[in-house]
Amino acid sequence: MKVEFREYDPFDVWIWLEFSTVPSTAEQQYIEEVFNSWFFLGKLGGFNAENLQVQDTGLDISYMDYDGDVADNSMMALMHNMAEFEYQGNWARCWFDLGTSDAIALDILINTLNQFSKDYVTIERLIVGGENIDWPIPATKRSSFADNN
Repeated sequence: MKVEFREYDPFDVWIWLEFSTVPSTAEQQYIEEVFNSWFFLGKLGGFNAENLQVQDTGLDISYMDYDGDVADNSMMALMHNMAEFEYQGNWARCWFDLGTSDAIALDILINTLNQFSKDYVTIERLIVGGENIDWPIPATKRSSFADNN
């Protein structure tokens, strides 16, 4: 799976997937479940790089002391909004307002989609941000999402 980054605004970002074939209805449901789960974790603040106590401890986490105050005092890192997935041929896209979630969210999504592509549905390309010239974004698209929430 090739990963590309284009113009990126975390409050207004499209994520594009190019599949090797047109995804079936079941395959569309699988990919949407991946993104829905990822977004739900982000909405709950799961992608907060300011509080990675376990990761920062290293390999031996037996009996580690987890500091609740560090977790409580870190800046919130919440995703704000997700639109419905759209499909056109072998392409899929979805709009997100990733809010204040940290870039680790994208790393986790990329890792997940890379394995998903190997195990379930082949994804040729993941594009974060920008626009696909073969499938333009309506100018009013983002504002309609923001106004509904």
